[in-house]
Amino acid sequence: MTTPNGLVWLDTPPFPEAARTALANGQLRRNLRHATGTIRDKRLTVTGELQDWEQLRDAAAALKRRTLRHLDRYLLELEQSVTRAGGTVHWAADAAEANRIVAGLVRAAGADEVVKVKSMATQEIGLNEALAEAGIAAYETDLAELIVQLGDDRPSHILVPAIHRNRAEIRDIFEREMGKWGRPAPADLTDEPRALAEAARLHLREKFLRAKVAVSGANFAIAATGTVGVVESEGNGRMCLTLPQTLITVMGIEKVLPDWSDLEVFLQLLPRSSTGERMNPYTSTWTGSTPGDGPQDFHLVLLDNGRTATLADTVGRQALACIRCSACLNVCPVYERTGGHAYGSVYPGPIGAVLTPQLVGVGSDPNSAAASLPFASTLCGACYDACPVKINIPEVLTHLRAQVVESKRRSRTLPTAEALVMKAAAATFATPRRLSAAQRSARLGSHLLARKGRIGRLPGPLHGWADSRDTPQPPAETFHAWWRRTHPAIDTTQEGSGS
Repeated sequence: MTTPNGLVWLDTPPFPEAARTALANGQLRRNLRHATGTIRDKRLTVTGELQDWEQLRDAAAALKRRTLRHLDRYLLELEQSVTRAGGTVHWAADAAEANRIVAGLVRAAGADEVVKVKSMATQEIGLNEALAEAGIAAYETDLAELIVQLGDDRPSHILVPAIHRNRAEIRDIFEREMGKWGRPAPADLTDEPRALAEAARLHLREKFLRAKVAVSGANFAIAATGTVGVVESEGNGRMCLTLPQTLITVMGIEKVLPDWSDLEVFLQLLPRSSTGERMNPYTSTWTGSTPGDGPQDFHLVLLDNGRTATLADTVGRQALACIRCSACLNVCPVYERTGGHAYGSVYPGPIGAVLTPQLVGVGSDPNSAAASLPFASTLCGACYDACPVKINIPEVLTHLRAQVVESKRRSRTLPTAEALVMKAAAATFATPRRLSAAQRSARLGSHLLARKGRIGRLPGPLHGWADSRDTPQPPAETFHAWWRRTHPAIDTTQEGSGS
């Protein structure tokens, strides 16, 4: 389903409920622990090789901050550069508009199917589903995305969408579903990675060779030159980007960079942070269209879909600096135990917990699934330490939590119990006399809760709390009582006196 502004949501409950279900799946937790642990170790190895790793992170953060401050200028420059190079730029305010644009371009090309490069932006807007409604088949060509599509499943990781599946499960999906989508899997298919990859290659080959239209996302776009870039590990992207006659790229407006030289920084950070590699196996860049070489018709769809509203928040806009490396997911103790489906969004993990609520508009419905995501964190800060562009995710999480709480407060006609307790505490701490009276009352109550010296069983729910906790026996005399007894000349209980 989709939210009012078009962000595709998985049909899942709020995070706390979805997480409980995920935690009960032992196989899922084993798959996640193995995969994230492997990627973490590789990342630490290759980032440790660079003496200027922290300087690269600083440079990337500064570049992103500058670009976001002047985003309007760079987007207009990008449009001019792409147009000058022979491409066409389309502006999409939301998911519905972007889907209409892409479907119209595919029909104009005389096609009823497209091959796709892995793209978070097209997942965000539900492009595959929108194309299907228009009678256009969309074929995922990334291996992990192919697994998800064949299994009628949902991505659970930014970089490795099928991270929740093991080899045996993938083999079963290929054997059962490949024939329904095209070339069937070999009859003797095993769960060896090499065999699974070969089955996928043979299945996709015919689709690459007959496709008239390809759809991609973009990792980066250069405002000064109009160049668009995609980085990937398998080569499927290169096939999509070179063979079809028409190429349509859907790109979030935050992906623009000012100059070609800026890629020097990000092409060092991205592969090390994502796959633990020193460089991407395939880095494809293209500028407009070139007669006789590659797609002859290039279209760039610039997608807003909540990004402008996010940009207006001076704290929350940090999330727009994300380069989709997934390093934050691989170090997050919450994600490692729940997986991506529990987040209910195409953007899982820590970055999803700060990006999704802002794209949706967390203040619009404080009881929505989006409003639960800022609380899906321990605030341990591991995500901040791992982020190659230094997004302070814990800061944004607490910022969004405050928005959710304030939104809930405004929507209530009566104050919550917590609010009443806080008001009572404020009144109690306002004067020494009230504080002293409260301490005396609390001391009497604490005798009832302490195990030592308690007579009988506490009534109602109190016994369940007290019997499972070793509440200490309060002292015979509080510090304030001792002070008043030993310093009778100083009365600390007078209204307005110091503590």
